[in-house]
Amino acid sequence: MFKDFFNRSSKKRKYLTVQDSKQNEVPAGIMTKCPKCKKIMYTKELNENLNVCFNCDHHIALPAYKRIEAITDENSFVEFDKGMTSANPLDFPGYQEKIEKDQQKTDLSEAVVTGTAKLDGVQFGVAVMDARFRMGSMGSVVGEKICRIIDYSTEHRLPFILFSASGGARMQEGIISLMQMGKTSVSLKRHSDAGLLYISYLTHPTTGGVSASFASVGDINLSEPKALIGFAGRRVIEQTINEKLPDDFQTSEFLLEHGQLDKVVHRKEMKETLAQLLKLHQEVNKDA
Repeated sequence: MFKDFFNRSSKKRKYLTVQDSKQNEVPAGIMTKCPKCKKIMYTKELNENLNVCFNCDHHIALPAYKRIEAITDENSFVEFDKGMTSANPLDFPGYQEKIEKDQQKTDLSEAVVTGTAKLDGVQFGVAVMDARFRMGSMGSVVGEKICRIIDYSTEHRLPFILFSASGGARMQEGIISLMQMGKTSVSLKRHSDAGLLYISYLTHPTTGGVSASFASVGDINLSEPKALIGFAGRRVIEQTINEKLPDDFQTSEFLLEHGQLDKVVHRKEMKETLAQLLKLHQEVNKDA
């Protein structure tokens, strides 16, 4: 009896393996999380809302070409110098690899896109920086592309709009990057001397050498809500002056309150605001 019991126990039992139901994986890029409130949204719906969070109204970074599309007449944008890229003038170790990596990630050749476009039929020169590429840092190519579109706008008597988004000068290019501050300012001075309109539109973040040069010298200075705008970092300033800074220090609202901006403009009002400003400053044909 006991022998039979052990013999039965030793027999190989048959099991039915139950497969776990396969989880449906969400395709990459279909959802986006707001960096501020952490709400998860459909990327397509977020793009249609100009990358403004439905929950907290946070202005998520808008890629350069998306911004151009949002502010221009359909099919009116003509890009300049699209293939211009940095050549690592100082042979900085690893710099070329980082440039190539960002080019693959963003489909951009550099941190700024320039060209001409129309808004409600009014032609203008435009430059849009993209912080996804080397944090929008300003190197020799960024400075050159900006100068070329400014000079073109001056020659053809066009208003000029520049959207800044930058961490400052590009350290891998040393003094060459710092030189772009003066170089771009000279081009803007010629544009101003010709009696032409320059609208500077500061977005998050606009810091360092960019904030200390072309971003802050517009005839009209606009900004998006809650954008970080400043030269040195908050911690550096507090350690230097040995004082605690206000919570809203270096925000667009703080700068507006202290007279350094003309208006803080919600992204949904961006196109309408720019259209009104361009029409108000159109040149009058004296021969008409």
